[in-house]
Amino acid sequence: MKFNFGKTFLLGLGFFGVSVIWSVYNAFVPIFLADRFLVAAGFIGFFMTLDNIAALLIQPAVGAWSDRLRTPLGRRIPFIIIGAPLAALAFILLPVSKSLILFFLAATLLLLSMAVWRTPVVALMPDITPSKHRSQANGIINFMGGIGAIIAFLGGSALYKMNPNYPFLLGSGLVAISALLVFLFIKEPKVMTEKAEETPTLKESINFILHDSDKSALRILFAIFFWFIAYNGIEAFFTLYARNHLGMAEADGARLLGQLSLFFVLFSLPSGYIGAAFGRRRTIMTGIILMAACVALMYFLPASTLATLITKLPVLGEVPIVGIILMAAGISWALININSLPMVVDMTESSRIGTYTGLYYLFSTLAAILGPIMYGLIIQFSGNLFSLVMLVSPLFLMMALASIVGVKGGEARSEG
Repeated sequence: MKFNFGKTFLLGLGFFGVSVIWSVYNAFVPIFLADRFLVAAGFIGFFMTLDNIAALLIQPAVGAWSDRLRTPLGRRIPFIIIGAPLAALAFILLPVSKSLILFFLAATLLLLSMAVWRTPVVALMPDITPSKHRSQANGIINFMGGIGAIIAFLGGSALYKMNPNYPFLLGSGLVAISALLVFLFIKEPKVMTEKAEETPTLKESINFILHDSDKSALRILFAIFFWFIAYNGIEAFFTLYARNHLGMAEADGARLLGQLSLFFVLFSLPSGYIGAAFGRRRTIMTGIILMAACVALMYFLPASTLATLITKLPVLGEVPIVGIILMAAGISWALININSLPMVVDMTESSRIGTYTGLYYLFSTLAAILGPIMYGLIIQFSGNLFSLVMLVSPLFLMMALASIVGVKGGEARSEG
C-alpha cells in the first residue's frame, strides 16, 4: 500500500465539510434558539452540549461495528453514504423549522447522523494510508478541516446577513458533495473485507487495553483526555479571561484566540512531517512542554505586559505579547494533536482501527464535556478569577506528559 495524496485530499474534503457544519452550527444555532424560540440561556447551554453527548454514546460503538461489518462496499463506506446524506438533510431543515419541536427533531437527526459517520470516515485514513505516512495524512486532513472552519466563520457571517438559511445550505451541500466524492473515488483495501467473525468486539478490545501488561494504550488515551481538558478550558474561557484579566474587548479576545487556531492550521502539515521524522511520542511530548510553558506565561506575566502591543499585521490586526504566546501555543497544539490519532491507531492491528478511533473520540469528547464544566466551577468558587484557567491547564498538560512518558509503541511501522 502506497501513500496516495489524492485520496487523502478527497478524505480531507469530508473533514472540510464536517468542519463547516459544526462551525455554522455552533455560531448560529444559539441565535435561532434565543431569538426565534426565546429559549433561556441555561437551556441553550445544555442544547449545545448534545453533540458531544451523542458522540460520546455512539461513536465508540459505531467504530467497533465498522471493524466487524462486511459488505460489497466495504466496512466504512456504508456508514458514510447513510450518515452523510441524513446529516445534510437535517442541516437544511434546521433554519426552516418554525417550531421548537421541529427544530429539536432536526437537530436530533443531525447529531445522530453525524455521530454515525464521523468515526468510520476518520478510520478510513489509516485504512488507506501506510503507517509511516499517517501523521502526514492526518496533518493534511486537519489542515483542510481548519480551512473549513475559517471559511465558515468568515463566509458564514456574510451569507447569514444575506439570508439566515444560506450558511446552512453551504454546509449541507459541502457534506453531500464530499461524501459522494469519497464514495466514488475511495476504495477500501480488499484485505479489510475478510474474516468478520475474527474481528474483536468493542468489549473485547476494551478488556485487551485494560489488561495489557504495559498499559500503553490506556496511557495514551488518558494523555489525550488530559490534554483535551487543558485545551478545552483555554478555548472556552479565553475571551472572558481577555476581558476580565487583560482588560480587552470581547471582540479582541475572540480575534486573539483565532490566532491560536490559525497557527494550528498553518502548522498542521509540518507537524505531521516532524512526527514522522523524529517520532510521534517525542514530538507530542515536545508540544506538551511548549504549550504548558506558553499557557503558564499567561498566568505568571503581569496583565499589563501581556496586553502590550508588539506590532500590527494586515490579516491578524494588532498583535500584543499574549498574541505571540497564543501563536506559539497553536504551533504546540499542532505538534500534539496531529500525531495523536496516528499514534493511537498504530498501537493496534488493522482489525481494531475503527474501535481504537472510537476510543480516541470517547476520551477526547469526554474531556470536551467535562472540561468547561470543571473550569467554570473553579472560576465560580474562586470569585471569578479567570486567570486560574491559565494555571490549571498547564497542570493537566503535565498530567498528560506523565501519562505518555511510559507509552511504548504507536510509532510509524515499516510496511511489509
